[in-house]
Amino acid sequence: MINTDLPATRAALADNLASLGVRRGSVLLVHSSLKALGWVCGGPVAVVQALLDAVGPDGTLVVPTLAPANTDPGGWQNPPVPEPWWPVIREHMPAFDPAVTPSQWMGVIAETVRTWPGAQRSDHPQVSFAALGPAAEAVVTGHQLDDMLGERSPLGAVYRLDGDVLLLGVGHGNNTSLHLAEYRVPDPPRRQESSAVRTDTGQRWARWEDVATDEGDFDQLGAAFEATGRARIGQVGAAESRLMRQRELVDFAVDWLATHRPHR
Repeated sequence: MINTDLPATRAALADNLASLGVRRGSVLLVHSSLKALGWVCGGPVAVVQALLDAVGPDGTLVVPTLAPANTDPGGWQNPPVPEPWWPVIREHMPAFDPAVTPSQWMGVIAETVRTWPGAQRSDHPQVSFAALGPAAEAVVTGHQLDDMLGERSPLGAVYRLDGDVLLLGVGHGNNTSLHLAEYRVPDPPRRQESSAVRTDTGQRWARWEDVATDEGDFDQLGAAFEATGRARIGQVGAAESRLMRQRELVDFAVDWLATHRPHR
């Protein structure tokens, strides 16, 4: 029984993660909320240390480090910006740089991994991932501009490496691996994307076509997967957390999407 009356510590969190089933030596893709864990002695640093303790020296920790501000301003909604601003933003938006561009909306745990000594990051202007551990280079290398969350992204690499997904105090709406399934359904819908990217001569605004992703039904999809009994659910600190094999999740999701999105 986890005692949530006491603050969570690195050692206690590592024990919780082991009890949940985190595999030593595994590639572990983590989506997280520090707030959900309760009061942690040492904050996000202690959480990252606990995650590294759980996977061990032969394991690799992976987190999303997305940069949603580096998208076309014509599509911004929260808040929108005036149309006369659009060309100015496209011309002057700083180009994505894996070393300095911060992640946004991914939480302080992910940002702590991104800045951790030895961490590597994929070179995608919108949907990069950071990795820490022996398989980090294999996870982040070769992230293609026009395959944002598909086979040539870190998600595809985690699948090939038979990794796990940990939802640490967050739900399936945050589960990026379900996007990999969207890429695998036949003839997925597509849309135009654009971002500021680096070139040898400086910044340029790049445009490409990619799969139109939609996480609107991911909570429903995740619940259906959990109903199969293939997700382990337990407490880490004060957070209800979920652990699953990514291959099982993605393979299930491909079939589920084919059934539940037949007309998209």
